[in-house]
Parts: sequence; structure tokens; C-alpha cells
Amino acid sequence: MKQVIEILRSNRDRALAEMIELVRIPSISPGLPHPEAIGEAADWLERRLQRTGMDEVRQLVVDGHNPVVWARKHVSDDLPTVLFYGHYDVMPADPLDEWESPPFEPEVRDGRLFGRGTADDKGQVLMHINAVEAYLKYKGALPVNVLFAIEGEEEEGSEGLEKLLDSHRELFTADIAVISDSPFFAADCPSVCYGLRGIATAEIRVEGPATDLHSGNYGGAIANPAEFLARILSELKDRDGRITIDGFYDDVLELSPSEREGFASLPFDENVFCRELGSEGPYGEPGFSTLERIWARPSLEINGITGGFGGEGSKTIVPAHATAKVSMRLVPNQKPDRVLELLEKHIREIAPPEVRVSVSLGHGGHPFLAPIDNPHVRSAFKAMERTFEGDVHYIRDGASIPIVASIDSKLGATCLLLGIDVPEGRIHGPNEMLIIDNFHRGTEMIAHLLELI
Repeated sequence: MKQVIEILRSNRDRALAEMIELVRIPSISPGLPHPEAIGEAADWLERRLQRTGMDEVRQLVVDGHNPVVWARKHVSDDLPTVLFYGHYDVMPADPLDEWESPPFEPEVRDGRLFGRGTADDKGQVLMHINAVEAYLKYKGALPVNVLFAIEGEEEEGSEGLEKLLDSHRELFTADIAVISDSPFFAADCPSVCYGLRGIATAEIRVEGPATDLHSGNYGGAIANPAEFLARILSELKDRDGRITIDGFYDDVLELSPSEREGFASLPFDENVFCRELGSEGPYGEPGFSTLERIWARPSLEINGITGGFGGEGSKTIVPAHATAKVSMRLVPNQKPDRVLELLEKHIREIAPPEVRVSVSLGHGGHPFLAPIDNPHVRSAFKAMERTFEGDVHYIRDGASIPIVASIDSKLGATCLLLGIDVPEGRIHGPNEMLIIDNFHRGTEMIAHLLELI
């Protein structure tokens, strides 16, 4: 193993140069502002995997979706198979004027690489590829069978890959899936993530008059959709932040005492947390800590409200309609379809008769929870311990990676969430970055994992 690590360390400059090259490709999937960049990134990864020494490399495309770059290295039917999953698509870089350097012109500053996609998820994808390549270079063969599935639609729901898991399951069948798309608890607190929240989204639309009306001629005599939308939204949660939808909490898996103790032992300062966010103080469901609310309790958030006039100055109208987008984060045992059904039923029950109310159901993703006592999860923990300084912790993440639950349920693979991003990595926001040392150590961690499985 020592020689494999030496190979990785001798190739660090090349590894960084390759990450810079891949990050330069503006492979934005939501809205596809650069459709040619999606193909360019997929082609780049296909060539890179071919150089790695895979037996077979190709791009899988279904129903016009963005390509999934797929590769296979088969060693023996008697060995377990590891599926390395990641994504090459990235979020839009707006607002551009808040970036200190252009998002697709990666720049190294203070041991960090800045650019859209460095942490989410191009740098972490390359950790997998580089580790497998180093193992093959020194050992000549891998201790496991390896599959790669690197998709181009994670940032908009992974629909293409979901279809491939159904139609070509045999190409993805694995015992273990390694996903590096999650953060450490803190830069100095390496962490193995064992749980993710799911998601369910919807749009609520309230319609009143056929067109915007003069508020002087009609105000006070006809229902205002913006006002009535506000009433509906105010009835989705109580003042303490507990969701009031009937049946919403019925399926929630409660935290075990040991999990609550583990969360409480983490180096978390609630006052610092709020101050860094510019918040006056914590808020949420009573009876739970901030970390418990983020990681293991469901939430409902109003993502945005539109309707009427919001420009400078005044335009005195009664708007014809108003709309709100909402998202709910779900925890283990909750199902997106069921939760959306409950939301729609609740809104129809409280909808005032003076307006027309409709609910458009959006996308959903299932939550994920891995058993900490699983031997492969323990191997992941050991691999991180061998590589990073400081005590390693088990954590959950409040975000959603819907494809993880699908890999778990459809393939029956043990999913290992081994990300090396940090909370200040600003994924999805301006000045996204990846700590370069984490990138190199993360590659060594993956190499150790290959040996430990």
C-alpha cells in the first residue's frame, strides 16, 4: 500500500492540473446554457477513464438525457464489486459579480482551488479515478471489481440515470457504492456521512380576478390573491416551526439515544453558527437541537413568492394571481409521494372559497440511512482515519442526493458517503472552492478503502 500512496503523491501536480482542466468546462445542467459543454465534459471523462486502464468505457444515453459516463474493470467473479458514483454537471454560477475570480477560470489561492464544480463534484470524482489508476499502476490488478457511473444531471434530479438503473440494472450491479459528494462536519473534523434527508417540492398558485385591478376602484371589494396566499402559507406551520399538515410526522423515524449523544458530542457552537449566518438566533421544532433539526427532522420551507408588482416605486393594484414554491426535506421512512399527497390535501382543506387554489407537485427524492455497524461502513471509517488528522466522526447531512436512495433500493448496494468538502466550500454559491490538501488526501483515502473492503 505504501507504494500506491507514493505514486499518488508523486502525481499530485498532474492531478491538480487535471482538475483545473475539467473545472474549466462550463457543464451547467439546469437550463443547459452551454449544451456543448455537457458533451465536452463527458468526452473528457471518457478519455480519462480509458487512460486509467478500464476494460470498457462508454457513454450511456437514454431518452435524450445527458450522458452517463460508464466504465468497468472486472477482476474476478469471486470478488465484491465497487461502484464509484459522481457527477460532472454543475450549478449555474450566478451571481457572477460576487465571484473573486471567474467561475470557470479556476484559481489557486491559499491552498484552495476556486471554481464552479471544484467541490461539487468534479474534484471528488477525480479522487476515485486517480486512486484506481494508482492501484493498477503499482499492483497491476485491483482487489475488487470496479464500476464507474459519472452522470450529467445530478443537479436536476438524475432522471436519466434513474431510467438506466431500471432498464440496464445489470450494468450497475454492485455490492458497495462509493459517493464522494458530502462534506466534513468542519475543516478540522473529518466525517463519514451515514444519512441524508429526502426532498419533495411543490408550487402553490392562488388566482383571483382575471387581470390586475386598480386598488382604489376594487381594493376591499374583491379577494387579493397575494393576501390569501400569505394566509395559506401561514397555516403550514405553527409559530414554533412545527409543521401542521395532518399526518406529516406519522412515518418519521425517531433518533436513537446514542445518535443524539453523538450529535451532542460534536464541536458545534450554536451562537457562532447563527452569527456566521447573520441570524438573530436559532429557530425550529421544539425539543430538538439545531443539528438534530438539520439532519434528522423534516422541514418545510417557502423558497420564493411571486405575484403583483415588486419593482421600484409603487403600482397600486390587486394582483390577478400569486405563487409560492415550497420544499420539504424528509427523513427516513417518509416517502415523497405520500408527503406531497398530504400537502395537497391540507391546502385544499384550508383554501379560502373566495379564490382559486391549485397545487402543482414537483420532484421528490427519498431519504437515506446506512447502518453504522455495517462492515463496509466501518471500512470507510478506517480509511478516513488512516488518511486524515483528527478524530473521525459519524454525521448525517440535511441535504438530499436522491440517487443515493435509488442505488440503495434498486441495486441493494451498501452506500458509503465519503466526501471531503467543507462547510465553507460554498457549493452552489459564489466562490465555490475545494481545499487542495483534502483533494490529495481524499484520493489516498479511496486507495486505502480499496484495500480494506
